[in-house]
Amino acid sequence: MNPLVSICIPTYNGEKYIAEAMTSAINQTYKNVEIIVSDDASKDNTIKIIESFNEKTNIPIHIFHHQPSGIGANWNHCVKKAKGDFVKFLFQDDVLKPTCIERMIKLGVTNTNVGLVYCKREIIFDRPKNEYTGWLEYYENLHQSWDGLFISEGVKKGADYLKDKNLFNKPKNKIGEPTAVLLNKKVFNKVGYFNKKLKQELDFEYWYRLMPYFNVAFVDEKLVSFRLHSNQATQMNKKNSTKDSKLLYLLFLKNIFYYLDATQKKILLKRVSINTKIYFIYARIRKLIASK
Repeated sequence: MNPLVSICIPTYNGEKYIAEAMTSAINQTYKNVEIIVSDDASKDNTIKIIESFNEKTNIPIHIFHHQPSGIGANWNHCVKKAKGDFVKFLFQDDVLKPTCIERMIKLGVTNTNVGLVYCKREIIFDRPKNEYTGWLEYYENLHQSWDGLFISEGVKKGADYLKDKNLFNKPKNKIGEPTAVLLNKKVFNKVGYFNKKLKQELDFEYWYRLMPYFNVAFVDEKLVSFRLHSNQATQMNKKNSTKDSKLLYLLFLKNIFYYLDATQKKILLKRVSINTKIYFIYARIRKLIASK
């Protein structure tokens, strides 16, 4: 089985690192790939650098221009242009290890219901590592944040992930950034695309949204390098995620509530109580039942 994999690269003013990202894409040991670039009107040499790779590879490179309307819209545009059976995101400042797609696709075709494959990632620092100690404490080894059931390599039901007792504990994203993920294209037909209203947390909202319907596979190996910038670290700060969080938990309430562990259900209801009266209704019902 040798399905086509679309390496999707959403870009915007990425000239600093895009050559390194492209080189990692064309050097994959898995050869049945295409490269899809969706560019949000870059004003630098991003496109020129990408076009130069046409002389270095026979891999099809398709560049599509996108009218800027948020990162989610650009991700979605990239996916919609992809012709592959699988989508492998690669962000413009990240890097794929040579065996990344080969290793991930091996688990991706294990059975027809694998919707998402994720792996461990290496961190590339833009400043001395000791300046990111606080960030690393929570976000360096995301897979270890699950409740102990998902550290070993293999395929498990996505619904089992949602029952994890640590689901809403920090870090909220226990799968990883899009560069660390391979998606079966059919997940988009089932659960739609990335939520364009979310600014920072749209990746793991999507990972959790597809879990009720698909199996999830984990590769216990660092197959990608995620480049950590100062602005990426601050995205993890509560201050910068407040706007997203209000919508995020409403989406979780709508899409995954009934799959959650009982404790996580209570946590979710409490977190949406500011915008809804659901928690209070829930508490009242429990009180009425207890009084009978």
